[in-house]
Amino acid sequence: MDMSAANRKGLSLFALIMIGIGSIFGSGWLFGAGTAAQVAGPAALVAWVIGAVFIGMIAMSYAEVGAAYPIPGGMARYGHLSHGPVLGFVTGWAVWIAVASLIPIESIAATQYMSSWSFGWAQDLVDARNHQLTGFGMGVALLLTVLLWLSCYWSVQLLARINAGLTLVKFAIPVLAVIALVASGFHTENFSAHGGFAPNGWTAVLTAVTTSGVVFAFNGFQAVVNLGGAAKNPGRAIPIALVGALSLGLVIYLALQAAFLGAVPPEHLAQAGGWSGVNFNSPFAELAKLLMIHWVVVMLQFGAFISPAGSNIANVASAAYMVRNLSETGFFSKKLQQTHPVYGTARPAMWMNLGFSVLLLVTVGHSWKTLAPIISAAMVISYLIGPVAVGVFRITKPDLPRPFRLPLASVLCPLTFVFAACALYWSKWPNTGIVTALTLLAAPLAALVLTRKGERNLARQFAPAWWIVFFLGGLSLLSWLGGTDFGGRGTIPGGLDIALVAALALGTYFWAVRAGVRAHRAGLPGPDPVLDGSDGPAAPDPGKDRERELSHA
Repeated sequence: MDMSAANRKGLSLFALIMIGIGSIFGSGWLFGAGTAAQVAGPAALVAWVIGAVFIGMIAMSYAEVGAAYPIPGGMARYGHLSHGPVLGFVTGWAVWIAVASLIPIESIAATQYMSSWSFGWAQDLVDARNHQLTGFGMGVALLLTVLLWLSCYWSVQLLARINAGLTLVKFAIPVLAVIALVASGFHTENFSAHGGFAPNGWTAVLTAVTTSGVVFAFNGFQAVVNLGGAAKNPGRAIPIALVGALSLGLVIYLALQAAFLGAVPPEHLAQAGGWSGVNFNSPFAELAKLLMIHWVVVMLQFGAFISPAGSNIANVASAAYMVRNLSETGFFSKKLQQTHPVYGTARPAMWMNLGFSVLLLVTVGHSWKTLAPIISAAMVISYLIGPVAVGVFRITKPDLPRPFRLPLASVLCPLTFVFAACALYWSKWPNTGIVTALTLLAAPLAALVLTRKGERNLARQFAPAWWIVFFLGGLSLLSWLGGTDFGGRGTIPGGLDIALVAALALGTYFWAVRAGVRAHRAGLPGPDPVLDGSDGPAAPDPGKDRERELSHA
């Protein structure tokens, strides 16, 4: 595969923006506004702005790396390119978990919205007491997951062609919903009643960024990064597409949030005891039903299938790319690289992702609100390597062709890393501990694979990766001991906890960059797919590593 910066396939700027918009409008808009209002009240509007700024910073760091290395599913490979096999597997594993987890949650979203149907059986999909899927609802969500997976299994390219049309529909439905809700009656008093603009305090606004689906909603930027390298002029197309898709997404999400806040009848808000008590299984559909806007109910029920299904086309394909990339670096079985000779689908990888999706669905996927915070925290971990890779490559690869160059990278990259650390902390304990354990599970697996391949110097292989182990472990400890507003024990008082998280992140960022530079001096990342004209990071080869070590000596 020719990975030179000049080898482009001519993806238009408009097509790239549409890809970003189509990915951003998944199930996040169906649930995000309702969940954020319950957590933060009217101040949820601020949470959307914070989330857009955070994701924008992350996206721009990935824009530089993605344009330089236009690898399908490249977010699973950048850690290998910057620090070598072990960190590459740990970060690639984190990215895979984050992307593969999106597959079942979209089916859960569609199932929960089905509960707003007037059919008797639809009422049995969600338990009215705990707002979680019943056994029947879990079965329906599982069926939807398998059906979508099967459609991609046979012909993902056919569905990809349909996605352009789906994107227009996905965009139109929330816009029409906003207009209808505002026209039905906009109650401005909702923004100040029952505790004021921020009834649960400003810490709840920060929590809403990651636990209410804000980060989850904007995560669609990854599609622009992963496909932007194929643009006609990636240096211009990637940043414009990112800014365009995120800006348009922010406008629509703010409109949805404001419409939801203003459309809730004041008497219903009073009866619920404030925003914390406003708990809808399918927020916009139930609100429209409460307001007796029946055509909006039907439209939203239709959109509850279109939006998740359209986004899941990209999710199924992206998750398969992640598995194939991890296979190509030698940590997953080589069989997972195989593609069907006729349909071109990565079927072994898709089977693995289906198994993971089912496992997630039956264990923790009892509702969109339950699963979204965990997935959002996993997403934040998957973002960590972006700004670090920019810092490492600026030092180790000054001649790397960069179609897009991040301005003020020496300031923005460490700041972005700190912001990501804070967002992970805002995910609240025990979510931080859960995703840390899932991510660091990759470390012993990497040691096992390297040992089976004959590696005798594990310390050398793991040296560039210790920073992420220390960072995630330290942040989880701070999360456990931190302020009660973020789920901690309160041992560390509020305010000081955020300062400690920021200090930990800043120190870790410079450690991570230094570790990457040392890894390059030791030759651990292997051949560069652009500068050396190779096909990408080679599988770990302890024999070659020892030869290289002797040559350096």
